[in-house]
Amino acid sequence: MPKPTDIRVVAARLHFLPIRTRLPLKFGSETVTEVTCARVCVRVADEQGTSAEGWGETPLSVPWVWPSCATYAERNDRLKRFSALLAEAWVGFARRGHPIEIGHDFQEWILPDLLRTANRQAGEGTEPMPWLAALVCCSPFDLAVHDAFGQLLQRPVYETCEAGLMNRDLGDFLEASPAVSFAGKYPRDFLVAKPPAQLPAWHLVGGLDLLDASELNGEEPEDGYPVLLPDWIRRDGLKCLKIKLRGTDAAWDFARMVSVGSIAAAHGVGCLSADFNCTVTDPAYVCEVLDRLRAEHRRIFDSILYVEQPFPYELEKHQIDVHGIASRKPLFLDESAHDWRVVRLGRGLGWSGVALKTCKTQTGALLTACWAKAHGMAIMVQDLTNPMLAQIPHLQLAAHVGTIMGVETNAMQFYPAASAAEAAVHPGLYQRRNGIVDLASIRGAGFGYRLDEIHRALPPVAARFVAAAPIAEKLLL
Repeated sequence: MPKPTDIRVVAARLHFLPIRTRLPLKFGSETVTEVTCARVCVRVADEQGTSAEGWGETPLSVPWVWPSCATYAERNDRLKRFSALLAEAWVGFARRGHPIEIGHDFQEWILPDLLRTANRQAGEGTEPMPWLAALVCCSPFDLAVHDAFGQLLQRPVYETCEAGLMNRDLGDFLEASPAVSFAGKYPRDFLVAKPPAQLPAWHLVGGLDLLDASELNGEEPEDGYPVLLPDWIRRDGLKCLKIKLRGTDAAWDFARMVSVGSIAAAHGVGCLSADFNCTVTDPAYVCEVLDRLRAEHRRIFDSILYVEQPFPYELEKHQIDVHGIASRKPLFLDESAHDWRVVRLGRGLGWSGVALKTCKTQTGALLTACWAKAHGMAIMVQDLTNPMLAQIPHLQLAAHVGTIMGVETNAMQFYPAASAAEAAVHPGLYQRRNGIVDLASIRGAGFGYRLDEIHRALPPVAARFVAAAPIAEKLLL
């Protein structure tokens, strides 16, 4: 039976916020110096016509969502145009229900067709936009719907994922297995009962990041923020470092792990992770690097908490048995983990855990977390260098799903000034002190943004749509 709290999206508007990095950030074979953030506002209405607004934001991180030889400008433009199509599609989607129900059905029924249409319209011979890119463009809308629902009910987002507010249990979204049934269960059953207000913060050591003074060339920014890794560790009290590797040069990767691991040991950093950049094709490559570290630098090897996805994005295409790697260190899906079905496939191939991201939609992250936890897989929450509003749901996801160790958060490394307006209200979310981020400032309904206190001038609206139904005639944004 429908519930009186069921909502549908009746209006949406889209803004694009351009940001430049203070230091280059390397993704695969590309170097990032700028990013466009998509910020979305949606209005939802329930059966009685009561309405509320919600907000979502995601960086359209071009090299990460769409590795390609096509130019950055071309791909960025297509992501922005696809985001505008999504604004219209979300408003035109008449489905009513809980945000998880709406978000799931939109991703299952609407998003694939919209992506096929957009790729067809791009013209013959034009490289098709990948599914990951479509998910990232979709995520600020999905986040905004969750926030709006919380605003409508005046409850935090994570208190709304329960039986009393959902028409369908997890059995409608996730496939049961002989050992696990989702019938009668809801996302809140898999969430942390008392989420922590503080989380250990992981710092990203990019492939271009400077490790010591010998690497300085005089062109580094003088903006009051650190440049060298030891300075970051001292200033922020870091205890966790994620190390970006090449995945195509075992000697360089080994040397990088030793260099960063030695700095970590000298400064009391106890946790490392290794990110092989999705460029490895043979598990032996990773095993050899790990085995050499274990033989020659046992302390560094022991500090590695997990290995992040070494292999290409398309897990269905590259079904590589990874039990050998996972027997050495926990191995986490990231770029491939589009949804719980891919995670199920990965588990069968030997993957130990999954790295969640809100940029693949809040709905998808919650459903994937439920499936993974029900099957004994470990959870991490990885960053997409989330600034501004994007940081808040990102950190909340980590606090509520329960990770093996805190959360990756690196926007303060690459564009700290971009979040100045939000940091004035939530200082603990945009700085790392004593190795942690502090979520205590988050409060209120929805995602707890406290938007009325954040003084940020938004750029002009890039797209705006209002439903044609009578309920929306006076609900102009």
